[in-house]
Amino acid sequence: MALISCKNLTIGFEDRILYRDLSFDINEGDYLFVIGENGAGKTTLMKTLLGLKKLLGGEIQVSDGLKLTDIGYLPQQTAVQRDFPASVLEIVISGFAGKNGIRPFYSAKQRKTALENIDKLGISDIRNKCYRELSGGQQQRVLLARTLCAASKVLLLDEPVAGLDPYVTEEFYELIRKLNQEGITIIMISHDIPAARKYATHVLHITDEPSFMTKDQYFSKGYGADFAILKEDNK
Repeated sequence: MALISCKNLTIGFEDRILYRDLSFDINEGDYLFVIGENGAGKTTLMKTLLGLKKLLGGEIQVSDGLKLTDIGYLPQQTAVQRDFPASVLEIVISGFAGKNGIRPFYSAKQRKTALENIDKLGISDIRNKCYRELSGGQQQRVLLARTLCAASKVLLLDEPVAGLDPYVTEEFYELIRKLNQEGITIIMISHDIPAARKYATHVLHITDEPSFMTKDQYFSKGYGADFAILKEDNK
């Protein structure tokens, strides 16, 4: 069975349907790029997968070994979040909060894992710094380390490189590729067609009639070029 199996989904809001009959499977180790114009319903789909928005139709099945606590979500960052007055370590370890229930303290094991994730993301040297004093790229590494504390199998990333300069963007993509190579399944919303060509295993193109295919199928059909042209026309 697929890690996540979506059958004939209807996605949208109570008063507005964005698209219907969306079906796709996500298997362990996949790297899925979710591509589409602004307002097409990419974030709505991601929140529906997480159970944060109501599924209007169809069915989402998860494998027996996958729990909600295995899925980490990195949403787009807001201006308020960028100015959060906490240390890097405090933010990273807070990824465990959803697993602790009413227990107000973090265990020694959780602290150890948080420090390991900080090291994995290359931010050990700033672990005691205040988050709001960091650069955009450093902040995204901190948030990704926090998401790794919240999850162990699947990461849902909503435009994680938005606003980053090209060098930092490439660094961040390489970090995510390394996590994927270590066995973490990646679902990423992105407008970055070259990155999809380089990193994706599959592409989900969100339109009124969404299409799901392997990366090779997507680019062989010319979809990537068409989407890039649409972006230029909308500038």
